[in-house]
Amino acid sequence: MDPQSQDVLLCDFCKDIPLQSHCELCHINLCINCVGKHLLDSSRKHRVVPYTERGYTPDYPKCQRHGVKHCELYCENCDIPVCPSCLSSSKHEGHKLSDILEKLDSKKQGIEKDLEELETIIFPRYQKIASDVQIEKANIETNYGKLTTAADQQGEVWHQEITTIVEQQKSDIEEMKNQHLAVLDEHTNQITQSISEIKQAILDLKTLLETNNIAFTSIYNSKNSEFKRLPPKVQVILPSLCCPTVDTEGLHKMFGSLSSLSITKEHGYTLLDEPQLTESMDPEFYTPRNVTCLGDEKVWTSGEDKIIKLRNLQGKLLKSIQTESENAPRDIAITRGGDLIYTDPKTRTVNIVKNKKIQTMIRLQGWEPLNICNTSSGDLLVTMNSDDGKSSKVVRYSDSTETQTIQFDDQGQPLYSSGAYVNYISENRNLDICVADNGAKEIVVVTDLGRLRFRYTGHPSDTEGSFDPVGITTDSQSQILTADCNKHCIHILDQDGQFLRYIDNCGLRWPWGLCVDSRDNLFVAECDTGKVKKIQYL
Repeated sequence: MDPQSQDVLLCDFCKDIPLQSHCELCHINLCINCVGKHLLDSSRKHRVVPYTERGYTPDYPKCQRHGVKHCELYCENCDIPVCPSCLSSSKHEGHKLSDILEKLDSKKQGIEKDLEELETIIFPRYQKIASDVQIEKANIETNYGKLTTAADQQGEVWHQEITTIVEQQKSDIEEMKNQHLAVLDEHTNQITQSISEIKQAILDLKTLLETNNIAFTSIYNSKNSEFKRLPPKVQVILPSLCCPTVDTEGLHKMFGSLSSLSITKEHGYTLLDEPQLTESMDPEFYTPRNVTCLGDEKVWTSGEDKIIKLRNLQGKLLKSIQTESENAPRDIAITRGGDLIYTDPKTRTVNIVKNKKIQTMIRLQGWEPLNICNTSSGDLLVTMNSDDGKSSKVVRYSDSTETQTIQFDDQGQPLYSSGAYVNYISENRNLDICVADNGAKEIVVVTDLGRLRFRYTGHPSDTEGSFDPVGITTDSQSQILTADCNKHCIHILDQDGQFLRYIDNCGLRWPWGLCVDSRDNLFVAECDTGKVKKIQYL
């Protein structure tokens, strides 16, 4: 096909002939042959003009109640277009009316907003989910191959053990056989010796019978009584191999078992247009800075004194723990087993409370532990500053053993600012490590391997340095929430660091510590009012 022919606009009516005219009422293009056919429709007052002289004429909708009449107004109360006949009836009396074109513009603004959200937020998320599924499928062969290799390796271990057992049994059988043969050989030698002596006695007796030598005959002594005592018979009970019935079930247990394949589907929540304040716990004569959930009905809080408190959602004090340090704890967290953990920069320790007793988990030298979080694997992530205030880092611990240090990017530059008083930390569902670096006024997000993913320095409208992040947490949608203390709000980001919205309508005053429960309810500790607020934002 000639490429130039693709630029020719065809008649909307016949689809074959190039257009020449335009009906401003019906908003269709016509060729010269179809203009007459179009004008045959006398139900409307068509306005056919040359295509090059076409203008814009509003295409008012027909009234659903009054046939061909057009609606130029919109009833806000009934949420429907109305025509003059509708207005003459009493049905819309006292109702708020607006120009339908203005309503159209308003609707289009909403459509444009929806389009922008679909194109910039929702569609990329679906693309990311689809991409993640493909990556997961690509990893299946590798991951299940590792399981198969593990089974083969376990089989080899068992084969080696069984071979060792069989060889040992064969060696024991051979030794028993040799012992048996040795006994029989000794018995044979004794019998052979006796037979030889009997043969000699027979020869001697025959010689005596043939001689008349009285001297020899007189000294003869019979040995028959000795030979009548037959040698003892050797009795041997042959060994047997006892082979019990194979306990197949027991073997399976001893060999090892696969954990069950767990497949769950998480519901995709969406952000509420207006987050709702659902609970507000009043202070108890102290200012909480840290909050962490114990289940969905209780929260631990700590503040500027040495006491860590457990309260229910009505604010009732359930338990309190007094730390052994001179200073208040810097941060608190909960292990997967439900035990309380807190950091103490004064003693340079990370401590755990078990059965109401405080135990030191980690003791540092040259570094002060700041903020902590528990991970999905049960590891502990700790932000810390050097004693001289010149370095900051994140350290991962498995139990009390240091397994990873995150301090520099690929170019050898520090990931975190030095000397920061606050470096709250959280692990995302995608295993990213998210740090609210208050000294640098930014959120620093790295992968689980410690590679920098992105930095968030606030909303584009923020002036440089005005973003003041403190507490940070993540939810089931891998969204990142951080408290902006100066602007009295919460920033919500997606997992790639794109700003989604603020939470700024719940009367927040100096929000500080953050956490979410299993239902994605947000808890905010306010260091100004001392309140802990529960907010539904999804």
